[in-house]
Amino acid sequence: MADLSKIDIFINRMKKLNIDIELMGNYPWIYIYKINGKTIKREDYYEGNHGFTIGFLPIRPDQEFHFTDITRIFELVRKYK
Repeated sequence: MADLSKIDIFINRMKKLNIDIELMGNYPWIYIYKINGKTIKREDYYEGNHGFTIGFLPIRPDQEFHFTDITRIFELVRKYK
């Protein structure tokens, strides 16, 4: 089973800043679906056709999760918060 603790840490840290992030998945993509109840608009989609991709689920058990581009992720969070 893939270790997704990085995602949990990210979500929990955002909650401490009063930023609620909802994720959605379409294997292997993981998308940010909403930020503080605001749905991500199509023009802000990144690395995918269904949302802003924050990372990809590992395909093999020896792989780990990596964020796509943490700078772009925080730019998106600032835009929608």
